[in-house]
Formats: sequence, structure tokens, C-alpha cells
Amino acid sequence: MEKGPRKVPRAVFGVAVVVLLASAATGVVLATRPTGPAGRAPQRTAHSEPAVRTSLPAPSTTSTTATATTTTTTDPGTLPQTTQFPAADTAQFDAETQALWQGVVTGSVSTALPSFFPRSAYIQLKTGLANPSADWQNRLVADFGLDIEAAHALLGPDAAAATFVGVSVPEQYGHWIPPGVCANGIGYYEVANARLVYSLGGQVRSFGIASLISWRGTWYVVHLGAILRSSTSGVVDDPEAGPGTSAPSQTC
Repeated sequence: MEKGPRKVPRAVFGVAVVVLLASAATGVVLATRPTGPAGRAPQRTAHSEPAVRTSLPAPSTTSTTATATTTTTTDPGTLPQTTQFPAADTAQFDAETQALWQGVVTGSVSTALPSFFPRSAYIQLKTGLANPSADWQNRLVADFGLDIEAAHALLGPDAAAATFVGVSVPEQYGHWIPPGVCANGIGYYEVANARLVYSLGGQVRSFGIASLISWRGTWYVVHLGAILRSSTSGVVDDPEAGPGTSAPSQTC
């Protein structure tokens, strides 16, 4: 994760390929994720910081679908972090993914924001930054907004007719990021390359969620389209027909 909290394995991996399709009209970049030899995706790090790897038991990939839930008024970011590995089948995560989906359908970052890593938690986390609150707002949320707009543009003029299927989280790729790296004062779990799956025009489609990180046993989006980016354009991560695939990746 650049400076901070900024696929179900592939059947065949070949020579690394990156395809970028840019639309000057929308500023949207569609990114096809690179693959590497021997069935592994290349590691991704920010500012050349070493990737952190922690071995975990390998639970199977899980998918979640949105359900009606109740919410709490307590800001979880004001509470202390835990070392609980997040589950992707909880009511809270279902509510988050529904908010994310509605944000994509409407092109509204404020609608999607309940799925995003809380500002208060980021302040606790990034003790190595001079102003983590400003970094959260001006970099992370700003990029999130651009990516929400890009995903909305991907849906096209019939966005409102799209149906949310669920979010597939490759939990077997989850890894613990310890304190002391990437300006972190405390640790958290990270998993890259989850998939948001939807149906449009009778066809199942999907795109990636670049990075989820944990707070108190719950996954939150911290990077939607890309962890690192070379422009201020929104990015859609690896859009595919069908549910797509997830690949392992180590970031912080």
C-alpha cells in the first residue's frame, strides 16, 4: 500500500501481460492484471518497500451477497485494533459491499464510503505519517472517488439495470502486515484482488478490488482500482466477463 493503506487462483499463467485501455473522453483506465510464471502473480510493493509475508491457514475462497442489516452508531475506528482474521460472510461486510455496489451504480463516492477504511482507524494506524487524516482524505478517498466514477462508466448507460451478485474474497491470500512497515504503528491483515461480481444484460461480469485491509476483524476497501497509479484517472481493476479470477499478491 503506497505510503499506507492506499482472483480464485488462475488456471494457467503465462508471460506477464499488462493491457491498458484509456478513454480520453472519460479518463477511465481499464487494467488487466499481470500474471507470472509458475502460477504466481508478481508481488506489488510501494516505494520499493519489501513485501511482508506471513503464513496463514488457507481457508477456501468465500463469496458474499448483500442482505438487510442493522448498523451501529459506534465508530469502529475509535476502538483498538485486534488480530482477528476477517470473515467475508458477516452482516457487516454484506452491508459494506452493498454500499460499495450502490456507489458504483450511482457513481457516488459518498454512497460507497461506508465500505471504505475508516478515517479514525487510519489515524490510529499511520503513526509514521505527519498528517494521516489529510492523507486519508486527499489521497486515499480522492483515488477511491475516481475509481468509483470509472467503475460506474464501465457499467454504461444501463448501470441502473445491473444486478449485484456478490463479492468474492480470496481469503487464502490474506496476510498479516506487522507494525513498523509502511508508516504503520499497528498491524492489520491485507488481501488483494477480491472480485465484485454483477449481472448486466443477462451476462455475469466482474472487476477487481485492488486491496482490502482489516480493522477489528472486518475487511474494508482501501484501494479499489489500483494501489499504485501513474495518473489522476480512475482505474477499473481487471474487468472480465464472468466472475473472474483472483491471484495472490503481497502489498502493505
